[in-house]
Amino acid sequence: MKMTLTTLLLLIIIGLCAGILSGLIGIGGGILMVPMFVIFLGITQHNAQGLSLAVMLPPVTFFAVYNYHKGGEIDWKIALVVAVTFIIGGYFGSKIALQIDQRILKKIFGGLMLIVALKLLFSK
Repeated sequence: MKMTLTTLLLLIIIGLCAGILSGLIGIGGGILMVPMFVIFLGITQHNAQGLSLAVMLPPVTFFAVYNYHKGGEIDWKIALVVAVTFIIGGYFGSKIALQIDQRILKKIFGGLMLIVALKLLFSK
């Protein structure tokens, strides 16, 4: 992808939005960055998912986690179990995703987002 000023500005906006939403309500990667990469930058679903994961590779949420920790809102035993299993699941999930046609992968991604959205909108 050619790095034009417009592309750079879009990347900055995507990063800021994802970071703000991540700190605010615990989302950002898949829910925000993947669709924005596909829609605004025209990249493939596979590439968008890989980029989203690559962005989260460094400790991008360190300060947000620190704030929640200071507020006493993190159970570190739960976080450790989920983190370890997340690593294992992420490895196998990425292997599977790379074998799926991107058109089908977009439908799976969109369907899951729709189910989650409906559940959140209509639950008490």
